[in-house]
Amino acid sequence: MNPLHLLLIGLLTVACSPVPENPPADGFDSAGSDARAIEIADAVMRKMGGRENWDRTRYFTWRFFGRRLHVWDRWTGDVRFEEADRVTLMNVHSRKGRVWTAGVEIAEADSLVKYLTRGYRAWINDSYWLVMPYKLKDSGVTLTYAGEAKMENGRDAHVLTLTFTAVGVTPQNKYDVYVDKERMLVEQWSFYRNASDPEPRFVGPWTGWKPHGRIMLSAGRGTRAHTDVAVFDDLPRTVFESPDPVDMMAFDKAR
Repeated sequence: MNPLHLLLIGLLTVACSPVPENPPADGFDSAGSDARAIEIADAVMRKMGGRENWDRTRYFTWRFFGRRLHVWDRWTGDVRFEEADRVTLMNVHSRKGRVWTAGVEIAEADSLVKYLTRGYRAWINDSYWLVMPYKLKDSGVTLTYAGEAKMENGRDAHVLTLTFTAVGVTPQNKYDVYVDKERMLVEQWSFYRNASDPEPRFVGPWTGWKPHGRIMLSAGRGTRAHTDVAVFDDLPRTVFESPDPVDMMAFDKAR
């Protein structure tokens, strides 16, 4: 067979190879993760709406436990963060932005850095508490299967263990994520401050799964819950550029 035929066969093989349904993020520890855990993570993604719909979902808003307001553009990293009388408009990739307190812009460099850091760390924490099940195959994650267990609600679950390498602000953390065996949704998690800790710092439920646009999100976290959870197909740039008050519920939600 001549080289041209070999090249054509190679190109056809690549073209006909199936595209992964839920490809891992760059930096996901595929080699150190379990095939069974990856299979369950992919099933969870399907149940929540599928990878394609997740990738198409751009704008999120929620109040973390009814307090801190976030508006997040997943595609650009632009964030609006409101806490008490402070408004932070920043990009979580560049970590640059502007901050206002009681309507007055902060110009002093050290104070600006402090509040931008506060906004970034809040976004890291609060977004994980909203969309963690979509990040089971994220960069820096090692995903392993820890067997089966009963959740606190009495239902049977698969248990996935997440550990991290060089990502976020607390890579030493560990989570056990409980996937309901029948519903294939995350319905409980356990948090370990250090991966070596023998017992978790807390165990809590994920409840109130509801459709939001093309995907599903859970707001209930036991005695607390996120409020004003919504996704949008489009938002005006002023949301991310002006500190003026915004009513997120006045905008058209994703369909």
